[in-house]
Amino acid sequence: MSTDLEQPVPGPIDADPHGTVRPATLAVTAGRPARTRGAPVNPPVVLSSTYVSTGTPPAGELLYARIDTETWHPFEDALGRLEHSRHPALVLGSGMAAIAAAMSLVPRGGRLVLPRHAYQVSLGLAADLASRTGLETELVDIDDTAAVLAAVRGDATRAPAAMLWVESPTNPMLEVADLPALAAGARDVGALVVVDNTFATPLVQRPLTQGADVVVHSVTKYLAGHSDVVLGAVVTDDDDLRARLHSYRTVHGAVAGPWEVWLALRGLRTLALRVERAQSSAAVLAARLAEHPSVVEVRHPSLPGDPGHARALALMDGFGAILCLRPGGGAPAADALTEAVRLWVPATSLGGVESTLERRRRFATESPTVPEDLVRLSVGIEDVEDLWADLDQALRAGRPA
Repeated sequence: MSTDLEQPVPGPIDADPHGTVRPATLAVTAGRPARTRGAPVNPPVVLSSTYVSTGTPPAGELLYARIDTETWHPFEDALGRLEHSRHPALVLGSGMAAIAAAMSLVPRGGRLVLPRHAYQVSLGLAADLASRTGLETELVDIDDTAAVLAAVRGDATRAPAAMLWVESPTNPMLEVADLPALAAGARDVGALVVVDNTFATPLVQRPLTQGADVVVHSVTKYLAGHSDVVLGAVVTDDDDLRARLHSYRTVHGAVAGPWEVWLALRGLRTLALRVERAQSSAAVLAARLAEHPSVVEVRHPSLPGDPGHARALALMDGFGAILCLRPGGGAPAADALTEAVRLWVPATSLGGVESTLERRRRFATESPTVPEDLVRLSVGIEDVEDLWADLDQALRAGRPA
């Protein structure tokens, strides 16, 4: 497993005495007010839609909260540093707003290569753009490096890709991509690489350091971590790309409310603790579920036999807190499982302190190659023995006679 988390993070975006601390500390310290006598420990929430301004405004002056507002800055600063960018992140009104901003970088008529098992709404947006703007899409198995690179390069009938979209691990199949190899291949043909890092978080994987151009987050999930806000973010180390993404946010009005961003920053403070606990419990549960008589398949990169295990061990600083299982008995047994649990919450979101699960193909828009009986589980921070007891009783209750 990579030991990057044991190394100091790169220099700060600005002069900051915490610029060489490790990521778990950075999540706590970044975005704090200046340490002066009598200063607050936490940044304030500013509730103002407009700012006093006269004459020709200088660059960076606050004018109107759709363009910029100081309550965004501490969270954007912290996330930018965690993702190893020279720039602050850009926070947006939802994860899909962030995804839409990133996909807007594909030129009209350009080719977008993306995983067939990406988040279903990302796939839906790509299909919508294809129908309206002439964008071409190609779906690939993101863990098949040779096939992905062939799609990115194109051939006599396909132009080289303008963008490669990566999820690693994918939602919901948990395939792990060889991100450095894919980024290098995409760079050879001039394609942008965008990585949705929602599942891994910057505590487990930092795609900009592996060659990605843009990182996308659904802040709603692990970063905020308490299932109480809807937000998204994009991060890039490239000046021009950041300017284009900032312009997209401003012109399209894909902005976040100040209270939500303040709550996300508060959630970010415990990110390392939550991720450490959740992914540790996920590994325990995956190992036990692999031996359960009512389970026919389990996916989690921590399992030695999982297709993504070796790659995750080499490229990531953990295995994440999402796992998938397929119970014996097919889709009816999967539905029965979600109804029989008492501690796990049947819900579609993930990454909160509470453990959730759902059968993904209950949505007609889910990828048709996702098995009908696949149940995605997001492990929270409850006691692992309680989580196991609840799963075990629910699986046994729904086991076919």
